[in-house]
Amino acid sequence: MQQLIIDKPYRFIPSRNSRFWSVLVNLWLPGHLRKVYGIQSCECIGAEHLRDSLNAGHGVLLAANHCRPCDPMVIGRSLRPHVRCDFSTMASWHIFHQSRMQSFLLPRMGGFSMHREGMDRESLNHATQILGEARRPLIVFPEGFITRSNDHLANLMDGVAFMARLGAKMAAKIDPKRKVVIHPTFLRYFFEGGLEATLRPVLKDIETKLTWQPQMHLSMRERIAKLGEALLSLKEIEYLGASRAGSLAERVGTLIDHLLSPLEARWLKAPRRDKDTMERIKALRTAIVPDLLDEKLSEADKTARWRQLADLYLVQQLHCYPGSYLDTSEAPERLLETVERFEEDLTDVARPHPPMRAVVMIGEAIEVSPERPRGVPADPVTLAIRQRLESLMAVSLDYRRSTQPQRQDDHRV
Repeated sequence: MQQLIIDKPYRFIPSRNSRFWSVLVNLWLPGHLRKVYGIQSCECIGAEHLRDSLNAGHGVLLAANHCRPCDPMVIGRSLRPHVRCDFSTMASWHIFHQSRMQSFLLPRMGGFSMHREGMDRESLNHATQILGEARRPLIVFPEGFITRSNDHLANLMDGVAFMARLGAKMAAKIDPKRKVVIHPTFLRYFFEGGLEATLRPVLKDIETKLTWQPQMHLSMRERIAKLGEALLSLKEIEYLGASRAGSLAERVGTLIDHLLSPLEARWLKAPRRDKDTMERIKALRTAIVPDLLDEKLSEADKTARWRQLADLYLVQQLHCYPGSYLDTSEAPERLLETVERFEEDLTDVARPHPPMRAVVMIGEAIEVSPERPRGVPADPVTLAIRQRLESLMAVSLDYRRSTQPQRQDDHRV
């Protein structure tokens, strides 16, 4: 299980952009992306939209899908040749505690922390100032977690629109002509190698962990589906006592509710089945985590709460497997992403699979009003971001199928 919860009192970490470290890291970044993530090239489409907003002096928020851990680095690397500025990125606090080098470099590259298990006014104020003062583009991931699903958008959090509106209020006070705009940003990763040769050793390793013989007699798709069935059945046996029948979506939904409903009854007084799964997870983490740091809490209680957090981590893993993801497309990336999720869920790390090509698509600006319209159930800004991201998703697939030469705005790592 990846360490998403840090058992230390939260302390806000602000960004402290350093030109020296920015130049140094950007010289190092191409090799790092190749070695750690298998990304051989990056391309940028639509950089002119961002340039127009920056030239107009607006506060800019880039709202991007979050399908891979390297997304912030890919965005920065792809855009820097086209917009000569630094970026800021809002990141979960646990990211700053993974290594000494990372905790040193992240703030100097524009990263600042956010507390996912509570209200973080310092982080919100920091983001508001970046937008209101139009310091630099701010990168935010409205899905709130890494999905590893390039063809599927999770539910978007309304907090991004709220943050942008606060920035718009500050911008209007500083300069009535200044606006805050959101550029929907879609990242698409294309695998350009031999799929079977790439996935065969990974599948063999997973099958070995299950004490299976390598399932070489099956097609790649059948082999992956059989592994998914086995891994889900193991969790059903662990938590439900036996493997269940039904579609993948039904079985995953049943297991998720089995895990969440008792915790919601314990911590939130009642199950919240009408809410999005990630909203339910966040509400439970917010209730469970604070007392973990209480010295009066017994070791038995702490152990029980860590077990509950581990169950919530499993729910998040299950939520990242969209129903029928393998059945509705021939895209090799869907098979690759599914196997990567298998490996990451079993070992916490997914090995790189070169050669990968990253395409960053910048959408047109969405102007943000300082006030949210009253009497509407869903935030119109959040809806607009989702609609634009879905449109960019479709355009990115057409871009892959096209045989046009590399665009003038493209940049190879």
